Amino acid sequence: MDSHRAAFVAEAEDGITDLNNALLALEADPEDAEAMDDVFRVAHTLKGNAAAMGYEDVSDFGHALEDLLDAVRQGDREVNPELMDLLFEGVDTVEAMVEEIADAGEVSTDPSDLESRLREMEEHGTVGGGDGEDDGGDAAVDADGEADAGESADDGGEAGGDAEGDAEADAPDLSVPEPPAAAADLPDPVAYADVTIGDAQMPGVDAALVLQALDEQFDGHATDPAPEALEDGEYDEGFDAFVGGADPEVVAEGLRALTQVEAVTAVAVGDGAADGESDAEPSEADAEPSGSGADSADTEPDDADTDDDQADAGSDVAEASAEESGDDSGSKSDSKSGDEIKSIRVDVDQVDELYGLVEQLVTSRIKLRRELEAADAESDTLDELDKLASSLQDTAMDMRLIPFSQVSDSFPRLVRDISRDLDKRIDFEIEGDDVELDRTILTEMRDPLVHVLRNAVDHGIESPEEREAAGKDPTGRVELTAERERDHVIIEVADDGGGLDPDQLREKAVDEGVKSREAVDAMEDDEVYDLVFHPGFSTAEEVTDVSGRGVGMDVVRTTARDLDGSVSVESEPGEGTTVRFRLPVTVAIVKVMFVDVGGTEYGIPIKSIAEVARADDVEEVHGDEVVRHEDDLYPVIRLNERLGEIDSSAAEASAAEAAAADTPAADGGVAVDEPGDDGFVPADPTSDAADESDGDSTGDGMLVRIREETRQVALHCDAVLDQEEVVVKPLDGPLSGTPGLSGTAVLGDGDVVAVLDVVSL
Repeated sequence: MDSHRAAFVAEAEDGITDLNNALLALEADPEDAEAMDDVFRVAHTLKGNAAAMGYEDVSDFGHALEDLLDAVRQGDREVNPELMDLLFEGVDTVEAMVEEIADAGEVSTDPSDLESRLREMEEHGTVGGGDGEDDGGDAAVDADGEADAGESADDGGEAGGDAEGDAEADAPDLSVPEPPAAAADLPDPVAYADVTIGDAQMPGVDAALVLQALDEQFDGHATDPAPEALEDGEYDEGFDAFVGGADPEVVAEGLRALTQVEAVTAVAVGDGAADGESDAEPSEADAEPSGSGADSADTEPDDADTDDDQADAGSDVAEASAEESGDDSGSKSDSKSGDEIKSIRVDVDQVDELYGLVEQLVTSRIKLRRELEAADAESDTLDELDKLASSLQDTAMDMRLIPFSQVSDSFPRLVRDISRDLDKRIDFEIEGDDVELDRTILTEMRDPLVHVLRNAVDHGIESPEEREAAGKDPTGRVELTAERERDHVIIEVADDGGGLDPDQLREKAVDEGVKSREAVDAMEDDEVYDLVFHPGFSTAEEVTDVSGRGVGMDVVRTTARDLDGSVSVESEPGEGTTVRFRLPVTVAIVKVMFVDVGGTEYGIPIKSIAEVARADDVEEVHGDEVVRHEDDLYPVIRLNERLGEIDSSAAEASAAEAAAADTPAADGGVAVDEPGDDGFVPADPTSDAADESDGDSTGDGMLVRIREETRQVALHCDAVLDQEEVVVKPLDGPLSGTPGLSGTAVLGDGDVVAVLDVVSL
């Protein structure tokens, strides 16, 4: 995908999300003028960007969408379910066309039927009720990108209202400057245009898009400053353009369609002020596109309405996040010297490539250190390299983090559509959408979250009648929250619906042959709720088109575990259900503690470890081995026995698979401390310095106590070795989901080590 198209698609995707959310706000409160203004502004920007890029199908369809929105804004059409459904359908169509542009560079969707319905709704206030009244008076049907949104119903004939208007007699006093030398070769007639970009955050990019439009629409042009200077942003809010073989009105019209252009005035060269035809719009008319007065309907929608509306359709180089300098006075050059581009847009493949190179650098650092240690040599330079590599690694990891809102912003529309389909009333809220996670984790978790939300709305929330009969508010409540907890993020989907009945779950499990009667009777309620993750297990009395609680929940759990996370269910009959995900912030590089089990080395993620101790105080309670810690009992799992239950052939295959992938690793260079007076050693996953254990495999071995919030157990091993940062590669193919194993890692010396999953062990 070329850079301009990629930038347009990225900008359009953001705009579609904003438009969905603005429409949801408008639907919730039709009197919300700010929501209406947001809807209109975003729709106008989408249309303008499409026109600037030459995607006429999207622009023309956006024009119809914009005209209907303008009729709503002017009070000619009321916000009702029929209109909102039509608008949402229009947004979905725009989204489909943008996806086609992203995939193939062109639009194959034919939106003509929906466009006709949008026009019908605009003219008659309903679809199918106008009996084909076609008075030919809707100038907005024009597909030429002309801005006729102001010509809705009652305002079309207002003086000064048509921004396409007549080239009035009041042509401004525009003098034509001396043309640049390059203008001498332009074909006649030559038009001069005074182009104003305004106080743009990315003047070079905006000017480049204007030049691109001139290249595509006309036979030739010359500018002052020269194109190279314009693309470098070296101009003062505007520039002069001489266009060959073009009528000045056509030039002005073509440039005005660009959202990057704030204003344009054009005259024929040689005519001067007396003969020039001006298509310039008064700056006052462009200043407030969201005005509530009657005149706001007549504003030129294709102009760049506000500074907020100058969305960059071609920001292939940079996506501006520059803060305003706070000083509106002074020249553009003064402003430029005070502003600074704060962020850039980088293709995700480049970020992944950078991270891969960082991993290789860290691996090479490990090998170099081990070679120096083998030669009994020391190097201060290598210590410095360690620090630089670690800093680079942290920076690369941070670059992969994106806010939860990248996924959650699309969920309000999802919940709205499902609730309408099911005739339910839902109050949906999102908290913590600014929490950041690794891009890979968010990408993988989107579908599981969609499934859980569908379940909450479909089978969690009762119908309004059922809720009222139960003494509840007829409007159900669904909450999606994300919260950072140390090196994890907790994501919860909670509803105040009917909840899960543990006794019903027990009966279902027995009826479907999932568990025996004895097994379910022995289960605590918390364990019973986990039955929903069993493949094919469902509590739904009937299957719906939306979802069935339990159907696909096994995939939800598998996805969470593959990401080195977990998922659990809590419920209270009659009160609601909460599905809680616990996910790592990043899955790229993990610090691991290595332990010896029967002569084989295994890794345990440090983030799961609370303490390490000698296995001197193991007790037996009711026939089970336990260890005490602060009056709590931790069951002891002997890794020798548990890992022996894992098929050795699967372990060998996973090791060979990881070796073939040549997985890089990182080195923390730390080991475990001697036990203290209480027999325990804190395992600090954030510390880069730890002391060394003697690795003694004599006696009763060592206990690795797992953090209570992860799993209240203690793992018994023969010896604790050391710690390293490694890249854990999940098991693929038939090995995927092997209980007790989360993946494999290749160390700097080439050894392959299996990394344990302490939750499923």
